[in-house]
Amino acid sequence: MGLSRLAALHGVATSYSPSPDVTVSVPDDTVIAVLAALGVDAGTPADVRKCLAAAESRSRLLPPTVVVWAGEPLPPALAGLPPGSTVTVEPEPSDLPGHPAGRPPAPLSMRARAAAPAAPVASPGEAAPEAIPAPEAPPAPGEAPAWWIPPPHGVHRVHVRTPNNRRATATLVAAPLRVPQPPEGTHGFLVQLYSLLSARSWGMGDLGDLADLAVWAGRSVGSGFVQVNPLHAAVPGKPTDPSPYRPSSRRFPDPVHLHVESIPEYGHVRDRATLDDLRQDAAALSEAVLNKGALIDRDAVWELKRQALELVAQVPLTPGRRADYCDFLAEQGQALEDHGLWCALAEVHGPDWHTWPEALRDPRSPGTARARSELLDRVDFHCRLAWLTATQLAAAQRSAEDAGMAVGIVHDLAVGVHPAGADTWSQQEAFAHGMSVGAPPDAFNARGQDWGLPPWRPDVLAATGYAAYRGLLRGLLAHAGALRIDHVMGLFRLWWVPEGRPPTDGTYVAYDAEAMLAVLVLEAHRAGTSVVGEDLGTVAPGVREALARRGVLGTSVLWFERDWEGDGRPLAPEKWRRDCLATATTHDLPSTAARLTGDHVTLRHRLGLLTRSLEEELTADLTDTAEWLALLARLRMLPEGDGDEEAAVRAVHRFLRRTPARMTGVWLPDTVGDRRPQNLPGTWDQYPNWRLPIADAEGHPVTLEEITASPRLHALMEVLRPRKPRTAPPGERRP
Repeated sequence: MGLSRLAALHGVATSYSPSPDVTVSVPDDTVIAVLAALGVDAGTPADVRKCLAAAESRSRLLPPTVVVWAGEPLPPALAGLPPGSTVTVEPEPSDLPGHPAGRPPAPLSMRARAAAPAAPVASPGEAAPEAIPAPEAPPAPGEAPAWWIPPPHGVHRVHVRTPNNRRATATLVAAPLRVPQPPEGTHGFLVQLYSLLSARSWGMGDLGDLADLAVWAGRSVGSGFVQVNPLHAAVPGKPTDPSPYRPSSRRFPDPVHLHVESIPEYGHVRDRATLDDLRQDAAALSEAVLNKGALIDRDAVWELKRQALELVAQVPLTPGRRADYCDFLAEQGQALEDHGLWCALAEVHGPDWHTWPEALRDPRSPGTARARSELLDRVDFHCRLAWLTATQLAAAQRSAEDAGMAVGIVHDLAVGVHPAGADTWSQQEAFAHGMSVGAPPDAFNARGQDWGLPPWRPDVLAATGYAAYRGLLRGLLAHAGALRIDHVMGLFRLWWVPEGRPPTDGTYVAYDAEAMLAVLVLEAHRAGTSVVGEDLGTVAPGVREALARRGVLGTSVLWFERDWEGDGRPLAPEKWRRDCLATATTHDLPSTAARLTGDHVTLRHRLGLLTRSLEEELTADLTDTAEWLALLARLRMLPEGDGDEEAAVRAVHRFLRRTPARMTGVWLPDTVGDRRPQNLPGTWDQYPNWRLPIADAEGHPVTLEEITASPRLHALMEVLRPRKPRTAPPGERRP
């Protein structure tokens, strides 16, 4: 009983429900291990009693972080302050995003009463004015008390002093109600950028290809966005982990995505012979991928680009470029310097910082400070690469906007980072070491999942005012039209698995969803970007409603949209939710052609991934597909009849277009009939995850130029074009 109470105080679950009628108890050993990762010693009953007594004896006047939403009632932490308490809000510095330059905002001082009108704002250096006596009438429902002076949107400090002289200081997140919304009926493409090779690529798709795709899609087929995989910095090494969802750092992009020739200094490199040789080698890589059956080799691509970038870095920056680079360094500050230093140290000591000399494992140690000085040139090189990549990300978004895209580039935020990478080194205190994020057992995976990603500690996030989270979002949103959040349920809770234990022995750890959402809404509001949450799979009650309330769109995949609370049949288009990105598939699922033909079942059979016989799986899959095709036929979306694969793919997208979904996403490989998933969950080396180029229906890789010229693509995109009203010829009356 004591362990359960202690766990509850720290947001650690001691049981969970994989389905409404089932409750599973979490092993005590798991609870004890998770509490230890949170700095709580519960190893013995005596330890539990001691920690429980200490926790229950603490009486905080304010939690570490307090959230206020514009126009909504104050949270109990503020609304319930003793009458007569003095509340002073110290606004964040005016040089941060969202504040005009000039005089810093004055502190907001007020006196908490039952329902007092707002006191005037105190000028700097003046004492807080006396509060006006409280009126008798309480505030109306949904309104803040009259004494409260709403601060501007931002992350402030709030100071409280009670009449008996108790004091407290906390971070105050003042957020708007919702994130900006995309225009209704927006359609666009979903693509894994590395898979999109053009005739000029260096063996994998790059930011030049992304900008080109966006311009073509916006101008030629009226698309409003292009959604890409996470472009986070990967852990270096041979072989590199190819998954974009297990990066070294989520804060900074990976320079492997650079289009080298677009860097202004590239044209001034003196050693043209070496550059020409590198370009020929890059062309050979692309030729092997496009015409010889080779997989995308990220390591080989990076080796060529790194050599080219070393030459580019030798070219002096012009005064204007130098000023731009210096501004970037100043804006990114310590976070970028740490990232550059980690990259430099990884070149010397390897990519796993746990194996470095002990003095270098601490980013703030004297030994690390000496290394920072000794490796200054390499640190600068990696910082410059981050700047170059950021400039090309910005250029891609500008190109999308100039092409008329309503949203532009939709970037992707992975759920976590590699345990040996730059983020876990530079922000060690923020991560729960010895823990890994995953998923509990469910109907689709009886063994659960372990993703190998150390989770953020919710207590450290709250104590630091969510600084790491805010910096992460600000960096990602700087050049985005929208942001997709992988496993968005992680804003509420995550499944923690202790190191060395199976995923079945994990448990849920809660996060302050109000604070996580408030920071997200605030940063998205400042950047003017929309947010899409990947909310597929097991979702706790109330999560989708909370996300929708804050304007975070969900993700709806056609094959999963059934009337699960009724007859289980495919959900009619008008019954789909409005606030979502609707699509036929994702990078983790079969392509639409593979789904329609059953190819995905035979693929999983070949790899030994089926839990039933091939015949049973094929029968179930055929039944599922037949139900959807029958619905499409009843809705007259399949005029070509059965047996036409391309027509069926178009019918699926006609259906998506008829739903009320705000955004409709087209998986780019679907436009040319690709049958292969980019990632097959449950496989490691059995399947070439994250290394496949986009291919046509026959399995032959196709370039960006060939994709955009494909008749199959253009026939599909006609389905998504908004119908324009017919213009009557001169003299003809409109009906």
